[in-house]
Amino acid sequence: MVVIGMVVAEFNRPITERMEDAAKQIAKDRGATVIDTIYVPGVYDAPIAADRLARRDDVDAVVVIGAIISGETDHEHVIAHAAAQGLIKISLNRDKPVALGITGPGMDPKQAVDRIENGGFAMESAIKMVERIS
Repeated sequence: MVVIGMVVAEFNRPITERMEDAAKQIAKDRGATVIDTIYVPGVYDAPIAADRLARRDDVDAVVVIGAIISGETDHEHVIAHAAAQGLIKISLNRDKPVALGITGPGMDPKQAVDRIENGGFAMESAIKMVERIS
């Protein structure tokens, strides 16, 4: 059985809550267990929580959920880039899959809703990676 740790951003919670539900449904369907979920204020905060989970011996992979919706500035691009870079470093340094279930940047609220299923896609990716590299 694959054991997953999840990180879920609280910013844009109406979206990330549904993304989290989609991810948990895929885990259930695939017989994986979500052992722990850490809620962080926003996507930028996800790497430290993901690293904490990836260090655990009882976690096979980490799934990170978040939604970056466009604002009035380009700040969203900085956030997305920093989070993605941090998460790939964790995956490589800890030798564990860290699945990127972060949507955006460049989304409006409707597009964010249209991408809720990406939470499930991230969970599927994490499970497949564990099965393929174990």
